[in-house]
Amino acid sequence: MDQIQIGDSNSGVGRFDTLPEDCISMVISHTTPRDACVVSSVSKTVKSAALSDLVWEMFLPPEYSSLIPLRSMSKKEIYLSLADDSVLIDNGKKSFWLEKSSGKKCYMLSAMDLTIVWGDSPAYWQWVSLPESKFEKVAELCNVCWFEIRGKISCRMLSKGTYYSVYVVFKRASSRTHGFYHTPIEAGVGFVGKEGMKKLVFLEVGGADSRSGYGGYSGISYGAVSRAFRTRRPWIRGPREEGEGERERESGGRSVEEPNERRDGWSEVELGKFYIGDGEGCDDGDEIEISIMETQMGHWKSGLVIQGIEIRPERR
Repeated sequence: MDQIQIGDSNSGVGRFDTLPEDCISMVISHTTPRDACVVSSVSKTVKSAALSDLVWEMFLPPEYSSLIPLRSMSKKEIYLSLADDSVLIDNGKKSFWLEKSSGKKCYMLSAMDLTIVWGDSPAYWQWVSLPESKFEKVAELCNVCWFEIRGKISCRMLSKGTYYSVYVVFKRASSRTHGFYHTPIEAGVGFVGKEGMKKLVFLEVGGADSRSGYGGYSGISYGAVSRAFRTRRPWIRGPREEGEGERERESGGRSVEEPNERRDGWSEVELGKFYIGDGEGCDDGDEIEISIMETQMGHWKSGLVIQGIEIRPERR
């Protein structure tokens, strides 16, 4: 909030902190959690108003009372509890938390909440417990040639007027995976029944590392990978084997995205984005569908552990 005074600042008439405290709280409740924390430094009166339950209840989702044991907590303490740590919902199949600065809703759909082709066959996938996972079980890939994972979330669970990014959260089952170094994965994100966003990603952490012996992938073109999908080529040329100019002409400057390591020890790669409107073009009955698949090349893949799919507001 850039200005705290209203009216004539020289005369002192119309100062924001001379309003009744309930009025100040009402004004602050229409900003953001970050603004409420910043404006607390203006004066004792404004700080008291900014800490009030009236303000922080407006930042909480309507269902907050069912998410955590309330005890004798203020509404701000409840908010910070949901922002600092996720809670399990839907019988432990999803986790939920709030983005701290904005109060926007965030979710992770656990592997148990996803549709995994051959996921119920121990020869292809195993369900194991890991202490570093949020969930009771994660999906460990034993060996498949048909790699397909899908998930859905209802629009009514998400924050209105919000741009979201979608990530798959995973790690290696052992020292290295098999079948993912040379294999781009097709990701799709969009509303059910409508054409969604599609892109190609890699799921091998360190796939761009020249020490892997594959020449690196940090500059592989989208066009080259797409062509490999169409022709089912067994491998993709790296930047040391293909001219930079040629790659840019093929891809328009785009490259295939690779994973990033997270602070929690897992890795993630962005699968796509979507926007939840304020009602126009997005009804509460609509669903967002996410897919991750590689069914074209036909070779075997193993050694990946899937924790889930994370949906969080895009950093803009």
